[in-house]
Amino acid sequence: MENTIYQFQVEDIEGNAFDLSSLKGKKVMIVNTASKCGLTPQYKQLEELYQKYKDDDFVIIGFPANNFASQEPGTDEEIAQFCERNYGVTFPMMSKISVKGDDMHPLYQFLTQKSKNGYADSDVSWNFQKYLINEEGKVVEVIDPRTLPTDEKVISWIEE
Repeated sequence: MENTIYQFQVEDIEGNAFDLSSLKGKKVMIVNTASKCGLTPQYKQLEELYQKYKDDDFVIIGFPANNFASQEPGTDEEIAQFCERNYGVTFPMMSKISVKGDDMHPLYQFLTQKSKNGYADSDVSWNFQKYLINEEGKVVEVIDPRTLPTDEKVISWIEE
């Protein structure tokens, strides 16, 4: 368990406990999101991807974060309304967290440190950075924020 995401429990955007071990056997994309970013329209592709593959043991987990240029200032409630109203988001959205710095959430400490994830060190460079997690809960790829969720690299990973 220690090299997997399954050791973590987070809070969803409604304030309920969400146990990542409930995702065993699924491919997971973890993405840090923001409502006021140039990359915010990626919500549309994220939702398209989720709709297309959600029945094939694939899930996207969104983590709103205000770490970059204050582009996610809202409350969880405001963020939830924004996502639904503007992009029809139905994939699971979590409570707002920090994805870098001194107050970095333990899940993101795991995602960004090779000593914890067994894969690679990485920095969350901007909103909409994507971490691909295999069916065993291990990090297998880090996707640049500017790479669209619907990129061929991502699609082929989901379909393989």
